[in-house]
Amino acid sequence: MFFRFTRMSPEGFQHLLGLVGPLITKKTCRSREVITPQERLMVTLRYLAEGEAQQSQAFNFRMVKTTVPNIVRETCEAIWTAFNPTYLKTPKSSEEWKKIADGFEEEWDFPHSLGSIDGKHIMIEFPKKAGSAYYNYKNFHSIVLLALCDANYCFTFVDIGDYGSTNDASVLSNSALGQAFDKGPETCPCNYKNVDNLPFALIGDDIFPQKSWLMKPFPGKGLAEHQRVYNYRLSRARRTIGNAFGILSAKWRIFRKPIKANFHLVDKITKATVCLHNYLRLTDNATYTPAGFIDSEDSTGNILPGDWRNIATDGNGGLNEIGRIGDNRYSIEASDARDVFKKYFNSADGEADCPWQLQYVRSCGTVQN
Repeated sequence: MFFRFTRMSPEGFQHLLGLVGPLITKKTCRSREVITPQERLMVTLRYLAEGEAQQSQAFNFRMVKTTVPNIVRETCEAIWTAFNPTYLKTPKSSEEWKKIADGFEEEWDFPHSLGSIDGKHIMIEFPKKAGSAYYNYKNFHSIVLLALCDANYCFTFVDIGDYGSTNDASVLSNSALGQAFDKGPETCPCNYKNVDNLPFALIGDDIFPQKSWLMKPFPGKGLAEHQRVYNYRLSRARRTIGNAFGILSAKWRIFRKPIKANFHLVDKITKATVCLHNYLRLTDNATYTPAGFIDSEDSTGNILPGDWRNIATDGNGGLNEIGRIGDNRYSIEASDARDVFKKYFNSADGEADCPWQLQYVRSCGTVQN
């Protein structure tokens, strides 16, 4: 019952309180009783976990209506401050990036992947005096969340706050991640027998532009078998970011419907939930994501849908796919980089990692994303 109420175990709550409590403790006051850090944290976790209106939270905890948004804002700021340096740390060194790449190769048989990338529209209620800045092409108000995750469904980078109406092509290019990779992605010689130079790259779906540092699937139907093999291997590894977003929206139901808060608070809420997601994945994973909650696959590569899909897709979701971020035009360098991966996946060494890939591709004809 405690987990259903807060999305964590009592032991996890106490550990979290030890990290965040000093940042949300208020000085004693002689005129009135101060709300304790335990209660402030509980109010915030319940609000994020269930997504009830702040008025309902005020009734449940017997507080003044105007007190709840202040508590949520301050506690979300404290969670971000306390957790960002440790639990949402973007890799800074080549060794840290290499560790992520090793995880994708070990778990998903996709070598030299620096992460899986995707973006979502976070649905919000109409912001006051915002005009049409947050009104997107899907006909609702939103801010954009662009995220990168590792092989274990933990976020490694987030870019939050772009207007929902922002041109999709600028979401990635304007982000710190896109600008950093555009300066020159890292490549290195590879030990695989049939590949001379396998680049380090992000993996994404077809909404992203093809770049030498970002791999996307071959578009269209009627693809050659070697292209479908590449698409299958990419889709298999890229499923990590879909599951990461699915867990986030299934566990933190604040994202299940439009968030009724100003965009500054929505930004803080998103940062806090992403940090909490990583924190619980790393410290209390067996409780946070029990067996069967995440997508899995059988010995022939068939996808076994995780339980999160029954929760996150129920009703009107507050996390929506963003549109195409780039067109199908790309440089020769980007095409060559993708062909290197395609060549490896269709080689004897590449097929040894997924011996069922040809049977899967030939039987399905298409790849599940």
